Amino acid sequence: RIQHHIFHQMNITTVVLWLLQLSTSVLAFTSSSRTNRTDRLSLSMNDPQNEPPCAGTHPFNSLPGDPSLLLVTNIDLGEKKMEIMKACSKIICQHTGKPESYIAVSINDNASVIFGGTDAPTALGNLYSIGSIAMESNGKITSDVTDLLEPWNISEDRIYINFHDMPRANVGWSRRTFAG
Repeated sequence: RIQHHIFHQMNITTVVLWLLQLSTSVLAFTSSSRTNRTDRLSLSMNDPQNEPPCAGTHPFNSLPGDPSLLLVTNIDLGEKKMEIMKACSKIICQHTGKPESYIAVSINDNASVIFGGTDAPTALGNLYSIGSIAMESNGKITSDVTDLLEPWNISEDRIYINFHDMPRANVGWSRRTFAG
């Protein structure tokens, strides 16, 4: 009975924390969408006018900032690792509309990773971005990254990529956050 009560308390706490996190994200998005375009672009990391545009734009791309892909795989990518990282950067640029100068990619290959209880080839990813996270672009990024990893026999059903739409106050860069 005591264990059941503690478990119930933990579930309520987990739900409350999740709801708080969700409401913070919604408030951050709502408040950032109320500012005008000039205010939102004032935090640019580089001059976007000097950067070639991506081959496509994203309808929600109005904020600069930190698309970062962290990818972990149990496969040794060898000499192709940098090539794959650069391809991932271009994929993110294409499907989020963010300038490539804002995009960071890190791949930890040859890592100890299991999926479904086995150590068969697998990959786990997390993509963080201020804005530009949406169902359509997330699917395209997942598909394109899956295509990149296919030559290493990583099955499409053994790849997870989680997408995180980050509030400006939760992304640090250049000694401050994007919120100021």
